[in-house]
Amino acid sequence: MTADSSPPPPSPGSALPAGSRVALAGASGLIGSALARSLERDGHTVVRLVRRPPRGPGEVRWDPAGGSVDTAGLAGCAAVVNLAAAGVGSRRWTESYKRLIRDSRVRGTTTLARAAAALDEPPRVFVNGSAMGYYGDTGDRAVDETAPPGEGFLPSVCVEWEAAADPAREAGIRTVLARTGLVVARGGGAWGRLFPLFRAGLGGRLGSGRQYWSYISLHDEVAALRFALDTGSLSGPVNLTAPNPLTNAEITRAMGRVLHRPALVPTPEALLRVALGEMAGDILVSQRVLPAKLLDAGFHFAFPGIEEALRAALRPAD
Repeated sequence: MTADSSPPPPSPGSALPAGSRVALAGASGLIGSALARSLERDGHTVVRLVRRPPRGPGEVRWDPAGGSVDTAGLAGCAAVVNLAAAGVGSRRWTESYKRLIRDSRVRGTTTLARAAAALDEPPRVFVNGSAMGYYGDTGDRAVDETAPPGEGFLPSVCVEWEAAADPAREAGIRTVLARTGLVVARGGGAWGRLFPLFRAGLGGRLGSGRQYWSYISLHDEVAALRFALDTGSLSGPVNLTAPNPLTNAEITRAMGRVLHRPALVPTPEALLRVALGEMAGDILVSQRVLPAKLLDAGFHFAFPGIEEALRAALRPAD
């Protein structure tokens, strides 16, 4: 079992019966592919939503931009999970790419939520991706799911993204909005870029280093999504972050220790803003986000500390 992507099986009395069909959008991404493996290992059937013509019975065609999905392929699914979205850190934020960031989230969610609500036998649960970007810059203030949205581009996107799931909620489907933090994994996301820099001895704090980073190991991210699928008491926004957020400087020092490399090359804020443009604000913002709902529901983090999460991410795959 890889610590990166193999959460424990769901607890007894799970919301998903054995051998359930689960529709999954975003199955080729970092989190989606790990979630699909976890579900299939436990005997569930994953129905992957694809934009191209399906290549087999395990795929269903959808067009999130156009608002269409083959609803016949969703029939009999006990759950629908939507993790499809354009990457926030994939490109410089031009106006056109910012529209893509917003539209890929809002239109895709609207399409799936409406399709799920229209089924003769709707799914038991609809889990939709969201992000801790909802809270904006919280500074040193810790926030949980009761906090209001912040200000700026990403909070506004998250507000629209989550509201787009309303058709599923209004149809009586238990709807979970997974506000994910920074996922610690070597195969993608922020750490997919950080690990090579630190291995080369080029790692260091970003900007002042005082900004809080709310992280979660890929293992715990997948386990938390499984927990959301299987826990009937969870609905609405749920923070998927480890319970002890740290500052960028603290995380930088931990990476230096784990990788046995000096972390001596700070990147000034001004340089980040020149290199990344508006996207630099997403790196420099401070977000101290706590997973109150997960903890209250009894979720157990396998890798709550940053060094544990880093070592789990670096473990070789089986």
